[in-house]
Amino acid sequence: MKNVIEVKKITKKYGEFKALDNLQFNVEEGEIVGLLGPNGSGKSTSINCMLSLLKFDKGSIKIFDKEMTPESYETKSKIGVIFQDVAVFEELKVYENIDYFCGLYIKDKHVREEYVEEAIKLVGLNEFKNHLPKQLSGGLLRRLNIACGIAHKPSLIFLDEPTVAVDPQSRNNILEGIKKLNKSGATIIYTTHYMEEVEQLCDRILIIDKGKIIANGTKEELKGIIDIAEKVTVEFEELEKDYIDKIKKQRNVLDIDSKNNTFKISYKKGKNNLVNLINFLSDEKIKYNKIYSELPTLNDVFLELTGKELRD
Repeated sequence: MKNVIEVKKITKKYGEFKALDNLQFNVEEGEIVGLLGPNGSGKSTSINCMLSLLKFDKGSIKIFDKEMTPESYETKSKIGVIFQDVAVFEELKVYENIDYFCGLYIKDKHVREEYVEEAIKLVGLNEFKNHLPKQLSGGLLRRLNIACGIAHKPSLIFLDEPTVAVDPQSRNNILEGIKKLNKSGATIIYTTHYMEEVEQLCDRILIIDKGKIIANGTKEELKGIIDIAEKVTVEFEELEKDYIDKIKKQRNVLDIDSKNNTFKISYKKGKNNLVNLINFLSDEKIKYNKIYSELPTLNDVFLELTGKELRD
């Protein structure tokens, strides 16, 4: 697959502070790539540099194999950008908003009509064509924002937190729409604070922290690079501290996190971790209400690599 985006050794400084520090990665054609990072990690700066909205100090960025500059109008016409903040015209109706933004790139009236109708169908706004933005719920407004950004059928789409504070129906509609855009050939850069969306959508994940890519791979690959291989949750009626210390000394135990009487035990790679724990509790005659084992999640990966929750 050919690269749609090539970011090579980008450095961006604000005084002595390095917002981007020798940042480097590629995005291949047809991928949905999740760009994740804690607040202040460099996500927004890197996106703004890729879009040539922000100058950087060193390095190079190519999109569609061409150097990206503020004057790269042909390249920009192939890009759709949906930022977290909704940007539509309050005095224009739903159809008129989408038609306006599509018209920035598509001059043929008949082609534009077709594209606008397809965008409306994609985001599920058929019943709201003649509504003003102020008449829409938050979820519907975000759908309109997405339709305005993708109506011209861009080959590369940047989606920044598109499902923040939306209702479940709109969220599902947006996620399904993103999948359809990808199946139609669009390459997508996706940022979110919802790990379940990353699990559901993304072919590959880039984790950025302190202006550097600290992890790059599929969700399975990323889960394989951390120490945690299994998590066992146990709900006790009561557990004395001496037994907590004994569990910590069990084979393969990395850490124990507790809240009230529920304990989450993290294990490194090894066999029979759950069986060994059950046998230990049985031998010690320790009663528990429930016990279950889980594989590590992307949030475990994120927490171990950055020291923060994704939503921090």
